[in-house]
Amino acid sequence: MSRARLPLVGLCCAALVGACASAPHKQAAPAQPIEVPPPPAPSAHTGPPNYADVPDAVPRYELRSHKGNPPFYDVQGKRYFVLAKADGYVERGVASWYGPTFHGISTSMGETYDMYAMTAAHKTLPLPAYARVTNLRNGKSVVVRINDRGPFVANRIIDLSYTAAAKLDMLREGTTLVEVRALTPAAPDTLTRTAELPPPDLYIQAGAFADQDNAERLLARLRAAGVPGAAVLSPLASKSHLYRVRVGPVTSVAQFDALAARLSALGIADARLAPE
Repeated sequence: MSRARLPLVGLCCAALVGACASAPHKQAAPAQPIEVPPPPAPSAHTGPPNYADVPDAVPRYELRSHKGNPPFYDVQGKRYFVLAKADGYVERGVASWYGPTFHGISTSMGETYDMYAMTAAHKTLPLPAYARVTNLRNGKSVVVRINDRGPFVANRIIDLSYTAAAKLDMLREGTTLVEVRALTPAAPDTLTRTAELPPPDLYIQAGAFADQDNAERLLARLRAAGVPGAAVLSPLASKSHLYRVRVGPVTSVAQFDALAARLSALGIADARLAPE
């Protein structure tokens, strides 16, 4: 999908690193249905244009890249801290994809971006890393190798290659709700799927508190502001030790973006998706 490259803004690392990391800055694909352009003809270094023929990435031990892994970097006035390791990382949010415009351009690791490969861009996971990405709208799931930085757009947590997005059936919409779960060779993927799973009920978590009174106060704020579907999930119901304040359910990227914007206006930033 053709998208303009965002300008590089203040991407730098600590002095101990000795060199700055470069990261492509990509705009997220629009949430509205669009016409998907045909992929360019494959070159000698690309995979076949038939995405069904491209296997998932297989996690293997790799050295941490010398490029793309500063302790932190700044983009558009926001600071991102690169994780020391990927173990245990799980996040839910919105995925986008990038394609022909970036095909053949260097990734943050210095590798050549191949839109036909099973790769992705992420803001904070160490490079390289591996992750299972599950489309929470249709249950389809893929494994990708993360070798790039981005997407630097609100609410987007991962930018997928053309092929990975095609396998998740999200090309035409441009974005979808996903779960990103890091994989390592030491922790085998127990979620390998041979069939699509039914989509779970999804909510936005506005806060989590050990004190029920604090949760009730946030709930009162949300209801006073007219935020729909606000409720407190008790520790027993949520299988945690916290009172979780949630909003929803959420059924689309457009609804997620709208609710996240309303929460942000109330001073509640970094809205996250959470299952029932």
